[in-house]
Amino acid sequence: MDLQIPDKLYYKIGEVAKFTGVKTHVLRYWETEFSSIRPNKSRSNQRLYRKQDVELILHLKDLLYNQGFTIAGARKKLRQKRTPVAAGPVAEASAPQPAMAADHQLVLPLSGSCDPKILKEIRQDILRLKKSLEVSP
Repeated sequence: MDLQIPDKLYYKIGEVAKFTGVKTHVLRYWETEFSSIRPNKSRSNQRLYRKQDVELILHLKDLLYNQGFTIAGARKKLRQKRTPVAAGPVAEASAPQPAMAADHQLVLPLSGSCDPKILKEIRQDILRLKKSLEVSP
């Protein structure tokens, strides 16, 4: 992905589509799916992308088209990239271990500042998984 992005302050959706190779309707769809893609809008309501938006679009294109991620998988990957977890033996040793509840389920130490959107998404994923497991062949 050694694409040279022209050095400008803003890019219109057609320009972004041309040098990323992603069609405009796909870019508009990705705006609805990924909260991190939020182009500004001009007075005439045209989308104005910044350079960081274009770089994110190129990264998304790589995840979705080249690496085979789904939309949900790419969303999780981007979320992980924004909040990197410290790796290494020192971090693993100092990390608190989850406790086991009486019914042998993990009790995770969640803080009170959980994002409701993430929790709702996780709940929906679990319900879909449960439903797919209930279906017998």
